[in-house]
Amino acid sequence: MKEALFWKPEGGGVRCGLCCRRCLIPEGGVGICRVRQNKGGKLYSLVYGKASSIGMDPIEKKPLFHFAPGSMNLSVSTVGCNFRCSFCCNYSISQEWEGISGENAPPKALVSMALDNSMQGMAYTYTEPTIFFEYANDTAVLAKKKGLYNVFVTNGYTTPEVIKAASKFLDAAVIDLKSSLNPDFYRKQSIVPDVQPIYDAMLAYKKNKVFFEVTDLIMPESKIEDTRKVCRWIVDNLGPDTPLHFIQFFPSYKVCTGRTDESMLEKAFGAAKAEGLNYVYLGNVPGNNHENTYCPACGRTVIERFGSSIVNLNLKAGRCSCGQKIPLAGMKWAPRKQFPTGK
Repeated sequence: MKEALFWKPEGGGVRCGLCCRRCLIPEGGVGICRVRQNKGGKLYSLVYGKASSIGMDPIEKKPLFHFAPGSMNLSVSTVGCNFRCSFCCNYSISQEWEGISGENAPPKALVSMALDNSMQGMAYTYTEPTIFFEYANDTAVLAKKKGLYNVFVTNGYTTPEVIKAASKFLDAAVIDLKSSLNPDFYRKQSIVPDVQPIYDAMLAYKKNKVFFEVTDLIMPESKIEDTRKVCRWIVDNLGPDTPLHFIQFFPSYKVCTGRTDESMLEKAFGAAKAEGLNYVYLGNVPGNNHENTYCPACGRTVIERFGSSIVNLNLKAGRCSCGQKIPLAGMKWAPRKQFPTGK
C-alpha cells in the first residue's frame, strides 16, 4: 500500500483526481476502480508493487505500428479498472476479481526483469494504467534512467493534470476507443457517462508532446456515421498522419455475439481514408493487407506485417524509395538489423 498521488480532502472524504470520474471517496471506501482507498483521510493505492500480469510482447501487439517498430517490451498490469466494459477481454483482472492479488514485483524488480530479458521498453497495459499510476510512475522513472522506453495502453479517461505528469516519462501511448466513441454505447456497455473527456485526453497527449496512436474497437452494432465523425475529428485536431487501428471485436465476457464482420472493418477503413487519414490499419484479422504500412505518396508497401510480426520492410533512413518520409517515432529502440539507419 502506498499513499496515492492526485487527490485532495473534500466534504469529509477525499476527491481522487486520477481519472475523469473524479470519485469522492468516503472514509474506508474505494473508488470505482476498487484499488484506491480512503484510510484516515488519505488516499492510498492498494495495488502498488502487485503485478497481476507480466508478459513480454512485441510493440506491434499494443498495437503501436509507428513507434520503435520491431522492439520488445515488458508489459505489466495490476487488478482493477475505471471502466465496466461488458465485452472486456481481460475481465478476470479488470472486473471479476476478489481481493487485491498479484505477484510481488516492485518497480526495481520490473526494470531488472526487462533488462535481464533484453527488452527495449516497458508497457503499462492489459488493464487501465491510470488506476495504478503510482506504480507505473515509479517504474517508468527507473526504466527511463536505464534507457528503456515507456508506453501506456489506455482508455483515455485520464485527467489533463495526470497526462501532463505522465508526459515526463511516457514515450508513447495507445488510446483505445470503443465503437467510435458512440456516447450511448459507452453509457450502456462501459458505464461511462460522457465521452468528451476522451477527446480532451487526446488533445492533452498532443499538447504534452507524447507520441500516440489510436485504436477503435468496431462492434457488430457500430455505426459508420460515428466512425466518419471520429476520423474527421482526428484529421482536424490531431492531423492526417495520426495512425488509426480498427480492431475486430470477438466474443468475450458478457457479450457473446459473433465477431464483427470483416466487411464492417473494410467500410471503416474506407471511411477513414476518405476523411484523409494516411495510416489506417485493421487489427485481429491476421493476413489482411491493411496490416501493412503503405507510402501515402506512391502506394508502395514500406512495412509488411503479419499479426504482430514484421515480415518485410522497404525503408531507408525512414523514407520510402520514392523519397516520402514515413512518420516513425522511437527509432533509437528499433532493432538496427531490421531498420538500418542508412544515409
